[in-house]
Amino acid sequence: QLELVESGGGSVQPGGSLRLSCAASRFALDYYSIGWLRQAPGREREGVSCISSSDGRTYDAEAVKGRFTISRNNRRNMVYLQMRDLKPEDTGVYYCAVTPMCNTNWVPVGWGQGTQVTVSS
Repeated sequence: QLELVESGGGSVQPGGSLRLSCAASRFALDYYSIGWLRQAPGREREGVSCISSSDGRTYDAEAVKGRFTISRNNRRNMVYLQMRDLKPEDTGVYYCAVTPMCNTNWVPVGWGQGTQVTVSS
């Protein structure tokens, strides 16, 4: 069974930064495209960013373009989400997820327990 564990969430003020980490156990991440989702209170889960397994290409949702950067370190079996210039609307639980393909319509097929990000003054 694939297992993903997110970490790195926390509370920051608007304009602050956080780096989320996603660790995989029982499988090698480099064979999979990986994405980050988030779910804000009262809202549906939405895709944030993803990174392809084959060529490392990435996709970012319009709401986070220029502020969030997804990356992977296959040697460490980790995927990261660097978040800068955080806004209150970025608040939510962030999940990393496996996806068959990273593109504008990527679909998660399994995700971890999530890590809370709160942006507030």
